[in-house]
Amino acid sequence: MSNELGTRMRQLRKRACLTQEQLAELAEVSVSTIGRLENGRLPEHRLRTLQKVAEVLNVKPEEWQRLTATLDGEPAPAGPVEVLTPAGMRGEPAAAAQPEEPVPSGQPGEPVPAVQSQALPGPPVPAAPLPGPGPAMSPAGPLVDAAASLAREVGRRWQREEKHRRVHDPFPLPVRYQPAPAALMDRPENIQRLQPGVPARELDLNGDLRTVADTYRSIESQRLVILGRAGSGKSILAIKFVLELLAAPAPSLRVPVILSIGSWDPLAITPRDLLVDHLLRDHPHLARTTPEGATLAAELVDSDLILPVLDGFDELAEALRGPALEALNATSHPVVLTSRQDEYARAVRDVHAPLVLAACVELADLTVEDLAAYLPRTDRLGDSLGSGGVTGVWGDVLDALRVGDTPASSRLGQVLGTPLMVTLARTMYSEVPGNDPAELLDTASFPTGRHLEEHLLANFVPTVYRHRTPERADPASGQRNRDPEQAERWLGYLAHSLTTGAHEHGDLAWWRFGSSVRLPMRILYTALIGGLCMFAANWIVILFTVSIGYQRSVQAPAMVEVTVFGLCSAVVFGLVHCALAAMGRTVAVPTQVRLRLAAVAPGVEHRPVREILTRFGVGLLGGSGLGVAHAWSKALFRALAGTSSHADLIRAAVQDTLAAGLIFGLTAGLAFGLIAAFEAPVDIAAAATPMRLLSVNRSTATRQFLVLAAVVTVGLAVCGYAVVGLLQQVLPWTLLWPLDAALLLGAVGGLGGSAAYVLALTAWGQWLTVARFWLPLTRRLPWDTAAFLDDAYRRGVLRQAGAVYQFRHIRLQQHLARVHARSGRVTSYVEPGPGRRAPGERASSGGR
Repeated sequence: MSNELGTRMRQLRKRACLTQEQLAELAEVSVSTIGRLENGRLPEHRLRTLQKVAEVLNVKPEEWQRLTATLDGEPAPAGPVEVLTPAGMRGEPAAAAQPEEPVPSGQPGEPVPAVQSQALPGPPVPAAPLPGPGPAMSPAGPLVDAAASLAREVGRRWQREEKHRRVHDPFPLPVRYQPAPAALMDRPENIQRLQPGVPARELDLNGDLRTVADTYRSIESQRLVILGRAGSGKSILAIKFVLELLAAPAPSLRVPVILSIGSWDPLAITPRDLLVDHLLRDHPHLARTTPEGATLAAELVDSDLILPVLDGFDELAEALRGPALEALNATSHPVVLTSRQDEYARAVRDVHAPLVLAACVELADLTVEDLAAYLPRTDRLGDSLGSGGVTGVWGDVLDALRVGDTPASSRLGQVLGTPLMVTLARTMYSEVPGNDPAELLDTASFPTGRHLEEHLLANFVPTVYRHRTPERADPASGQRNRDPEQAERWLGYLAHSLTTGAHEHGDLAWWRFGSSVRLPMRILYTALIGGLCMFAANWIVILFTVSIGYQRSVQAPAMVEVTVFGLCSAVVFGLVHCALAAMGRTVAVPTQVRLRLAAVAPGVEHRPVREILTRFGVGLLGGSGLGVAHAWSKALFRALAGTSSHADLIRAAVQDTLAAGLIFGLTAGLAFGLIAAFEAPVDIAAAATPMRLLSVNRSTATRQFLVLAAVVTVGLAVCGYAVVGLLQQVLPWTLLWPLDAALLLGAVGGLGGSAAYVLALTAWGQWLTVARFWLPLTRRLPWDTAAFLDDAYRRGVLRQAGAVYQFRHIRLQQHLARVHARSGRVTSYVEPGPGRRAPGERASSGGR
C-alpha cells in the first residue's frame, strides 16, 4: 500500500497549497522526509512523523484512518478527499466544489471583506482584518492578492512561533493591561477623532491576551502604545494581537506585521522605508514590481494595506528615541508600538508629546494567584514522588508567597511578577529533576531581586543544554548533545556581537556575522580570497593544458608570472573592499532573487533596465581593475626578466593596460548585466526562516558562479577580438589576440574572478568564509554554525523573527554579552553609528 500512502499524502499537500519545502518547514521535518512520505517509504517507527505532518495538513479523523490503514496493509476506503474552505470549515468533496462568488468591495468606514483563498496549514488564517475604518478599495487585483498571501504567511509564522515558545503549555500566562498614565497618551478627543464640541466617551483600556484585538478595534485612531517593564510580556501580547486580528470573522485587507526596531536609525530611514525594507527582507516575493515600477512591498505600504506593529522602542539608542517618536508623529497612519515605560516616558518628555492620536496601556504584574494556578501545573510529576501535595516542588515557595511577610518572599514575588522570570524558573525547577525552587528564598545567596534575576538568567542556558538521551529523530534536524559551557561561550560571542557597533540591535542575521571582524582583517581576507582564487585558477588552467599536451611542462617564468598575477589580483580585491567600506557597504545584503531561464518567457516579469545598466557599470569597473592587474603583472614579469628595453617595457605596459582593461571590463559588465536580466524574485515562502534564506542564497551564489564562469570564459575571447580590432585602427602598434590564448585567459578570468566574487562579495560567500571558517578557526563559533543556530532555536534560546534569529529575550542577550565581556574573550570590532554607545559604555540592563 506504499503507493497509496504516497498518493494520498500528495493529494493532502496539494489541497493545502504547499510545496514540499513549506510542508517540511511547518512540520519541523526535513524535505527528504516529506519525499519519503510521498513515495510511500515511511519506516514503521516514524508514525509520529506522519502524525506531525497530518496535523499541519488538517487531516480529519476519517482521513487519518485511511492513512493508517495503508500502513497496516489494508485497502483504504474509496472516496474523494475533502476540501478545506478558506475559513477553515470542512467543505464538500472536491468534485462538488463550487466557484466562489465575487466579493463586494467595502464602503468607506466599513471593514473590507477578505479575498477568499485556498486552504491553509494548521489553524487556517484569513487574509487580514482591518479593525475599524480601512482602505476603501475593491478586493481584486495583484495588490489584494499580495496582501492575502502575506496575511497567510504572517499567520503561519506567528502560529509556529507561538507554538515554539510553548505559550499554551499548559496554558497562557494571564498577561493583563490597564490604562497608562494620562501624561503618556494623547487627549481622548484626539484618540477618538472627534469634531470640536463633541464630548469624548470614556475609553475602556482594561483587558488581557484574549481581548487585546477588541481593545484595539475600539480605538478610532487605530494607534496604540503598549508599555511594560522588562519581561512583562509585551512581545507575547503583540503576537497574540496579530493572530487575533488575522483570525477575526470579518477580516479586511490591512495586514499586521511585527518588526523589531532596535536597529532603526530614524535620522537616516523614514518609518515608511523601514517597513518596506522589512517586508522585502522577510518576504522577498514582494520585490516583484507593479506596472508603476514600484515593488509590491512599497505599494502595499503606500496603499495603507499594512499595519506595523513596532516592537522594542526601548531598544533604540537613547539619542535616537526622540527622533524616532517625532518621525512616527509626522504621520497619522495606524500603528502599534511596544516599549518599556521609563524609556518611552523620557522620549515623550524630550519631544514634549506622546505618540499622537494614540491610546496607551501598561502591562500589570502577575499575582500570587496567577503563580499558584500556573507553576504547579508545570511540574508534571506533582506529588507522585512525595514532593508534597498537589503543588509539587512549588509548594513551599507558593506558601511563602501567599503569606508574604518576609523580605525574601516579597522580593521573590516581585521577581516572579513577569512572564519572563516565571518561564526561566519553570525551565530550571519544574523541568529538571532534583532542583528545589525553595532555594530562591535564601536571602544569603540572593540578597536582592537583581541577584535572583541573574541567577535565573545564568542557569537558563546550562539547563536547556543539559545532557539528554537523543531521540530517534530526523538527522536533518541538527539537534544533538552539546557541552553547556561551550554552548554558553558561543552564545555569549553572538550576544556580544549584537551589542557593539553596527550590530547594536537584537537581529542575529547570518549575513552580518562578518561585521564582528575588524575592518582591516576583513580587507585582508577579501584580498587574500581574491588573490588565492586567481592564483588557483591560473594553476588549474596550466595543469589542464599540460595534461592534454598543449604545453610540455611548467616553466619557471610561468610560475613567477602566475604568482605576480595573484598578488596584483589580491591588491585589486582589497581596493574594492576599501571602496565599499568608504561607501558604507561593508556588509553584503542577501539576495532576494534567483537565476531562472523562465525570466525571459512571456508574462514573466523582467528586471528593470536601470538595474541591468547598474550591474553593467559595476562589472565594467571591477573587470577593468582586474584587467589592469593582469597587464601590470605581465609588465612586472618582463621587467624582472630583464629581456626588454625600457622603451619596449613602457610600450607593452601601455598597450596591455589599455587592451586588458577594456577587454576584462566589457566582459565583466556584460556578464553581470546578463545575470541581472535573468533574475526573478524568489517564491512566497522562500525566506520564511533564516536557514531557508541561507539556502536560497547558496543556490543563487552557485548559479552565479556557473553562469559568470561560462560567460566570462567565452566573453573574453569574443570581446577581445572586438577590442583588439578597434585598437588596431587607433594604435600604431601590432596587437595579437590568438584564439587559444584568449580561451585560456578567459578560463582563468572566468574561474578565478567568478569564485572571488562569490566568496568575497556576496552574502553567502562572506557567511562561508567568516562564519563557517574564520570564526570557528578562532574558536568563537562551532564548525557547524548553521546547525548550532537551529539547535539553539529548538531549545528555546533563540527565536525566529522572519529571516533573522533573535535571542529569546533582550535580558538574556544582555546577560550573555556581559558574561562574555567579563571572560576576556571580547574580540569584536566596534563601529559606532549615529546615537550609538561608545565601545566602553555599558548597555542598558533592561529588556522587553
